Amino acid sequence: MSFWLDGGCKVASFGAGAVAPGYFKTRERMMRKAIFATCALIALAPPAFADDVTDALDAATAAYASGDLNGTAAQVIAAGKAVQALQAGRLQALLPEAPSGWTREVDAEAANGMAMMGMAGTMISARYADAGGNGFTLTLTADSPLVASMAGVLGNAQMMQMMGKVTKVGGQDMLEQGSDLSALVGNRVLVQAQGMEPTDMVPVLEQLDFTKLATFDR
Repeated sequence: MSFWLDGGCKVASFGAGAVAPGYFKTRERMMRKAIFATCALIALAPPAFADDVTDALDAATAAYASGDLNGTAAQVIAAGKAVQALQAGRLQALLPEAPSGWTREVDAEAANGMAMMGMAGTMISARYADAGGNGFTLTLTADSPLVASMAGVLGNAQMMQMMGKVTKVGGQDMLEQGSDLSALVGNRVLVQAQGMEPTDMVPVLEQLDFTKLATFDR
């Protein structure tokens, strides 16, 4: 058997049925490489992920399949609470860091307070204080009836002008009323800062990513 290059040059010649020297060793090396590559892909593949949301949804599906409607409803509620906890975590991640010389204390009970009042939505609150102990509270409330109640004012530029001074903060219009600054972002997130002079609160509020805030859970 002969092998030829494209240019017509004969490079090897073997008898009928013969194979080139080293053929089996080459084939073995290729097989080893293929096996190694496959194992590497398996090792690098992301593991199956389960969390409170998927666990509750799976339990709800199983309960529904068995005809247990009460159990289905309970698991759907559990899934909703788990989703709300994830939303709260994402909202909290958007809170500005404390400026140099300041402190920030996140109120871990803010979200629980809404749930205890039976209100839908997500709330995150943090207190920022300077070296002298003077501070203000920043609250982010999303997808709540409280947001809807403020939309008539904060969602209307003319109403904002009538209700107080409009201050531009990080590209976002905020309603200034005494020591309060408020804004409605993306028609779903209410931003409220209260407790200090607006000029002292604005540097912190300017660190908010208002664009991300509007789609914090997407």
